[in-house]
Amino acid sequence: MLALSFRLPVVAIMAATVMLPLSIIAYQSVLSEPFFMGGGALTLDSFRYIFSDPAFWTALQNSFGVATGMVLVALPCGAVLAYLLVRTDLPARWLLEPLVLVPMLIPSIVLGFGYVVAVGPAGFYTQIAREWLGFAPWNVYSRATITVLAGLSMVPYVYIYLSTALRSLGSDIEEAARVAGAHPLRVALDVSLPMIFPAIVFSTVLIFFIGLELFGLPLVLGSPNGFDVLAVYLYKLTNLLGVPSYHLMAAVVMCLIAMTIPLVFLQRLFLRRAERYVSVRGKGNRSRPVPLGRWRWPIFAIVAAWITVTALVPLSGIVIRSFVSHWGVGVNLIEAFTLDTMRQILTDTVMLRGIVNSVLIGVVGGALAVACYTLVALATHRRHDGLSRFVDYLVLVPRGLPGLVAGLAFLWVFVFFPPLAPLRSTLFSVWLAYTVVWLAYGMRLISTSLVQIGKEVEEAARSCGASQGRTIRDVTLPLARNGLLASWLLIFLMFEREYATGVYLLTSGTEVIGTLLVTLAETGAMDRASALSLVNVVIIGIGLGIALRFGVKIHD
Repeated sequence: MLALSFRLPVVAIMAATVMLPLSIIAYQSVLSEPFFMGGGALTLDSFRYIFSDPAFWTALQNSFGVATGMVLVALPCGAVLAYLLVRTDLPARWLLEPLVLVPMLIPSIVLGFGYVVAVGPAGFYTQIAREWLGFAPWNVYSRATITVLAGLSMVPYVYIYLSTALRSLGSDIEEAARVAGAHPLRVALDVSLPMIFPAIVFSTVLIFFIGLELFGLPLVLGSPNGFDVLAVYLYKLTNLLGVPSYHLMAAVVMCLIAMTIPLVFLQRLFLRRAERYVSVRGKGNRSRPVPLGRWRWPIFAIVAAWITVTALVPLSGIVIRSFVSHWGVGVNLIEAFTLDTMRQILTDTVMLRGIVNSVLIGVVGGALAVACYTLVALATHRRHDGLSRFVDYLVLVPRGLPGLVAGLAFLWVFVFFPPLAPLRSTLFSVWLAYTVVWLAYGMRLISTSLVQIGKEVEEAARSCGASQGRTIRDVTLPLARNGLLASWLLIFLMFEREYATGVYLLTSGTEVIGTLLVTLAETGAMDRASALSLVNVVIIGIGLGIALRFGVKIHD
């Protein structure tokens, strides 16, 4: 589609942007001290240090425990939810379907703040439970609670992949089972779910991968009780030795990469298998919804309860905390109502700059990211050569980097290369890290839009004498306009909910809402954290409303 002279520079720039941070991490991990100090010798002492640190092994064990628990919670819940909303006559499916996606649009650190002020030891709902029951039947800071809440927040991810597979699955086999007298539950367990087994395995890998890189919820709910996971352990290494412990942090990062990158390629493997699996099917005729009978409304109530726990409870917590001066036993919330906290957020120079920067990153940065993704996608569009396969695998690499790790890697890029140093304190550094972190997601969106354009349309333009460049400019891009707009809106949502990637890139002038929330979590300023979280949710809500208004689908 594009001339080789154009494709090579595009791919080379992308490859350098992706691999350079990884190369610096690998180099720093085998130095005896931070590279900026000079004189470091090549050694494996950093790995020896962390491998001899009991805190590392505890954090590693906690990460695997949380990741496994998340799978055990999210997978069955997501599978049942997908089947109920796609294949049954569950009431109000039109309302429930967008609502079940809400938890994945809320940053996990915001969920953490929301749970603390809602169901923490002094939380609003905890006080109500104590008044009614005499005790609170939960402990939000326990590892079991953290695991369950993290798992429940991952249910939308499982739902997306399994519901997409179910919609692609022909209904003739299910109909045959029902005609033979199979009970709806047996149809689900023996026919529907086994037919999408590859998608189930893919979802399992995805949730386990996300569990290993989990940061926000453990930081807010786990750290106060000494429960650290690998990402939090990495974060706490920052100034362990009095100076930035970059060599130790790099060693931890290499361990994370060693665990997560194989999972990324497993995702790809299972996704390919899932697509082949559901392609072997009968006609995709619409089937009669499986009747739930007298269980319709009880099941509806259970789904509504899940939405309440994962979205409404934490959101209501941050809303209430944003507008009260204090809370606790015997406090009248109406009398404690105040606008002071929100006023402080909206008048504080740093906070206001963070809000403005977040909007700029989402709107302008999202548009620039889509432009970059489009250039890369065009470089491989309708080609199946070695260069295209190289790009296909290269875009997966950033998915093996947790956001916290990616931000740290780009910090080192700007520190290591003096020509880039002036950009370190600009919003460009944050934008570049965000763009690379979401490279695989953005490429998938753009490639899907381009593939939907019929090949014959582009060939017709070429047969009329149009050059490759003019075909792209006058045919391909105009026809993909709606898809590019949808991609921009979705990237906006992803950029607005990102928080971990910018933590190590935080300087005066590069503040965004996510990094400010991490800072407020460290200081325990729950009132300001709640107010800023509410602003973040409002911005995401506005973006989501605009996306839905333009007919954008959050999932396939």
